[in-house]
Amino acid sequence: MSKQQVILSENLNESLKQTIEACPHDKLFVLADECTARLCLPLIQESDYLANAEYITIGATDTHKTLETLAHVWKELGDKGGTRHSLMLNVGGGMVTDLGGFAASTFKRGIAYINIPTTLLAMVDASVGGKTGINFNGLKNEVGVFSPARSVLIDTNFLRTLDYENVASGYAEMLKHGLISTTAHWAELLNFDLNHVDNPALQALVAQSVQIKENIVEQDPLEHGIRKALNLGHTVGHAFESLALEENRPHLHGYAVAWGMVCELYLSNLKTGFPTDKMRQTIRFIRDTYGTFAFDCKQYDRLYQFMTHDKKNTSGTINFTLLGEVGDIRINQTATRQEIDEMLDFYREAMG
Repeated sequence: MSKQQVILSENLNESLKQTIEACPHDKLFVLADECTARLCLPLIQESDYLANAEYITIGATDTHKTLETLAHVWKELGDKGGTRHSLMLNVGGGMVTDLGGFAASTFKRGIAYINIPTTLLAMVDASVGGKTGINFNGLKNEVGVFSPARSVLIDTNFLRTLDYENVASGYAEMLKHGLISTTAHWAELLNFDLNHVDNPALQALVAQSVQIKENIVEQDPLEHGIRKALNLGHTVGHAFESLALEENRPHLHGYAVAWGMVCELYLSNLKTGFPTDKMRQTIRFIRDTYGTFAFDCKQYDRLYQFMTHDKKNTSGTINFTLLGEVGDIRINQTATRQEIDEMLDFYREAMG
């Protein structure tokens, strides 16, 4: 899998010009959702390079990360003259970069695409690393391909358009990157004030977070080994997210990951010796920042079923990414059904 170029841009229009010039194409498409079309496209539409672009707009939020939306994008690409030599810009959050990347990677057996992430979550996670896909059959990211963007252009000025919840959602992935890297970076993230954001400080943290992910993806682009470190919090987090979608009470992805990290840090403490004090410090930060996801013991079976569909599993065995310490990554860890139920009990007690 080819390595993508990640650019932390100080001048987005100039970076966009250079990136488009480096990708010869016959037709340019711009994909955005209804929110980013309104709030973010005006920041780039002055570029001469978008003068003849064709625009495709889709519904916002993860509820539109579906086969129906994907088919709509394919149809728009075809109806508006797309060929295998076309280029697509995905402008938006993780839903847009995931679905847009999948649409580009499969239309005419694959056209080039560039990601311009506009949310913190997309900047530090979704748009970087080459994972694309859609939700299907009630499961998160069930269908997709590994297919990196030609370039990812990151401009933290977009973060000024975000509300607190969307900043916090992206920050959960940054906290995950802290947990899998160094104690110093983890502590720095716990001490950052999300209620009074220092933008230059946040930009520096974003750069660190992207570098952590890039380093791991470069070692293992197709997730056969160490890239599974990036799944910390996701086995349970995706189960929470799937249950929330099924019950028509959707939550932002980062919130579900944060709640999933509470559970998986408990398993880490139980099974691989993660320090109790660091577990409790992290859980306190998560509870104070993200609140809680409410469920009762009657929903344990459904959550367990969702976990059994996780893509990291082998032969029906649920695989977790756990930690022995901050930065001490233990992939391919398992737990019994009893341990998983105890984990959910712990979550409800710690987060209630």
